[in-house]
Amino acid sequence: MPEVQWLFSRLDARAALDIAIVSAIIFMLLGVAQGTRSALIIRGLIIVAFAMWLLSRAFELTAVGFLLRNLLPALILAIPIVFQPELRRVLEQIGHTGGWLKTPFPSSDDADARATINEIARAAAQLSRSRTGALMVLERETGLQDYIERGVPLDAKITANLLVSIFHTKSPLHDGAVIIRGDRVMAATVVLPLTENLGLDNRLGTRHRAAIGITEESDAIAVVVSEETGRISVAYSSGRLIENLDQERLRRALRTLLRLDSGRSSRANRSTDLLRRRGRSNGKEPPRRTDGQRRNAEMSSSVLWDTDSDA
Repeated sequence: MPEVQWLFSRLDARAALDIAIVSAIIFMLLGVAQGTRSALIIRGLIIVAFAMWLLSRAFELTAVGFLLRNLLPALILAIPIVFQPELRRVLEQIGHTGGWLKTPFPSSDDADARATINEIARAAAQLSRSRTGALMVLERETGLQDYIERGVPLDAKITANLLVSIFHTKSPLHDGAVIIRGDRVMAATVVLPLTENLGLDNRLGTRHRAAIGITEESDAIAVVVSEETGRISVAYSSGRLIENLDQERLRRALRTLLRLDSGRSSRANRSTDLLRRRGRSNGKEPPRRTDGQRRNAEMSSSVLWDTDSDA
C-alpha cells in the first residue's frame, strides 16, 4: 500500500499525459496485430515472461531474474524485426489520416472514373456468368508501383473485352491480379500479399485472401470473381468484404466507395440516424465514436444501402 500511495502522489498532469500516449501507442499496435499470427507471438511472449517472473519471485531464482532483466534491451531491438509488417501497417494508416479530405479522383476525371467502373462491372458480370476467376485492383491514393513492377506491364486503355480476355483460362496472363490506375490497366499477373487474418471464413480462397490482403496494406479496392461459384465480391477499407453482387450493385458499390455519387452521404446519414433512433427507443444511448470510426461507419452504411436497395 505505501508504494501505491507513493505512485499516486507522483501522478500529475504531465505523468497522466505520458501514460495516456504510451497506452494509445500500445493499444494501436495491439489493434493492428489482432487476428494475425503476431497476436499469437505477443501472447506467447507475455505468458513466457510472466511465468519466468513468477518463478523467479516465488523461488528466488537469481539466474532467471538476471536473464529477465537483461533480455529487455534485446527485445526492444527484436520488436521492429519480428513485427515489421504490423509496424509498417501502422505507419501506412497514419499516412492515410488526411486522405479522407481529398476525393479519390479529381472532379474533372469523374466521367473517366464512371466509364472505368462501367467497364469493370461489365467484365465482372461476363466473368461471373462463365465462372472465370478474376481479381481486379483499383489503385487509389496509395501507390501500387511496387506490385506493378512485379507483374507483366500493359498500360492499356481499360475495356470490358480486355479484362475478359486477360482472365480467360487459355490466356497466359490469367493468373494473378490486374492493377488499374485511372482508366488504364497497368499490369497483369500481379502477385498480391495474402491476408494474415486468422478469423476469415474457410470458404474464402486465395483470390479473396489476396484481395483482402491488398486492402489491408493500402487504400485500394479489389473486385473478385470466384472461379468456383461465379460470385462477385468487393474488398475495401482494411479487409472489409461485400459479397454476392451483380453488375448493377457492383457498379453502385464502386461509385460509392470512390465517392462519385453526391447523394450517397445523405443516404448514409439517414441510415445512421435511423439506427440511432432505434437505439434510443430501446432506452440505450449509442456509444460515441471517433471521427475515423464515424467516417468508416457512414461509408459502410452507404455501400450497404446502395447494394441492397434493389435486392
